[in-house]
Amino acid sequence: MRTIVVTGGTHGIGRGLVEHYRAGGDRVIAIGSTAVPGADTIRADLSEPTAVRGLAAALPSTVDVLVMSAFRYSPVRAETADGLEYTFALYVLSRFLLVEALLPALERAERPVVVSLCGTGSGRRPKWDDLQSRRGRYRALAATLRGAYANDLLGTAFPLEHPDARTRYVLYNPLMVDTGLSRGFRGPMRVLIDIASRFATPVPRALPPIIRLIDEPPDAPVSTFRAGRPVRVPAGAGDPASARRLTAVLRALAP
Repeated sequence: MRTIVVTGGTHGIGRGLVEHYRAGGDRVIAIGSTAVPGADTIRADLSEPTAVRGLAAALPSTVDVLVMSAFRYSPVRAETADGLEYTFALYVLSRFLLVEALLPALERAERPVVVSLCGTGSGRRPKWDDLQSRRGRYRALAATLRGAYANDLLGTAFPLEHPDARTRYVLYNPLMVDTGLSRGFRGPMRVLIDIASRFATPVPRALPPIIRLIDEPPDAPVSTFRAGRPVRVPAGAGDPASARRLTAVLRALAP
């Protein structure tokens, strides 16, 4: 029996994975805002570094699989109690901190794997002098795309930071999946997203390629996929210097 931890495990793809592995007899721990029947559920605000560390300390000493799917689209700029821009804190900083904190538990597993559900391969270069969108007009989509690029950099950084790790790191872009995304939008944009959702992939159909990667992790230390197909990250997102630069910034934000 494996121990599988899923952030964002109370809705969408995360919940689908929780239900799949719970039905298969694995111990599944869902991190989210509501309970999932039959699964251990831990409520945690992952936009807060202290909550991320508290979560990691509360998890079992061995973790076979970590799936990071927690994300919430913020149409306006918002800050956490620690003064961090919300999208950056939840989408980027929390993922870095959680992997770092759980790596010893992952390394105890037989075939450990981290799966980060993100926009790999479709991001926008970060503004190094304004990573938290403090200057000028806040654009939610731009902040999200910069977060996607940052997650690609975290994948690049992982084997540089942990060259001897057995844990495999998978960046996975599921593309358009019907997960109720429109709740984060307002006005005409919400209507457009609702219309687009009619053509989106249902959650059950989006799960099989992710499940295959969890059950049979790739041999490479880091791999990237879009809707089940291998892809390459943009050249800049594979730059070791930029990857190390980002991890240094994240460590400084949450020492």
